[in-house]
Amino acid sequence: MKPLSGCILAVALLTAGCKREQRLFDPGPNASQLAGSVHTTVVQAGGQPYQPATTTPYEQSAYAVAEGKRLYSAYNCAGCHSVGGGGAIGPALSDSEWIYGSSPDQIYATIVQGRGNGMPAFGGKIPDFQVRELAAYVRSLSGQLPSTIAPSRSDVMPVAKAEQARQQEHPGDENIQPIQHPESH
Repeated sequence: MKPLSGCILAVALLTAGCKREQRLFDPGPNASQLAGSVHTTVVQAGGQPYQPATTTPYEQSAYAVAEGKRLYSAYNCAGCHSVGGGGAIGPALSDSEWIYGSSPDQIYATIVQGRGNGMPAFGGKIPDFQVRELAAYVRSLSGQLPSTIAPSRSDVMPVAKAEQARQQEHPGDENIQPIQHPESH
């Protein structure tokens, strides 16, 4: 009887110790709204200045990052940035060189507003939560997410290391573009 109760206790402890991540299948009416508004500056009215997020709940969910990976393919982001984010006609997303910033809010703004020289604006075209999932996946391409948060396995032959196996890059948001002054004679 004692070994049986020990086994039951062990199973109960193992079952209680397993924690499955919470998945958000229905983001609710607010997150389902089309994406459109972004902070363009930290200056704002009121007492507390705007602080860009350094992480989002979407980055803490492997399911959301996997959905971002699916959307990356569905919206043909790979057409410009390549399958693993290595860059093609669009800039690479898997290195430490980030033109417009690497924070979740900056990536969100890039997706919603677009950027000159080819990045289309998706604001008003896709829901807010999908933009957040895409931003989380884009950050995973350069190893900015914890290794425990991994997008799903690819169904194609691997040509690059999996996102969670890459070395973490540290994008330098201080990469200020020099201002070109016309030469005066």
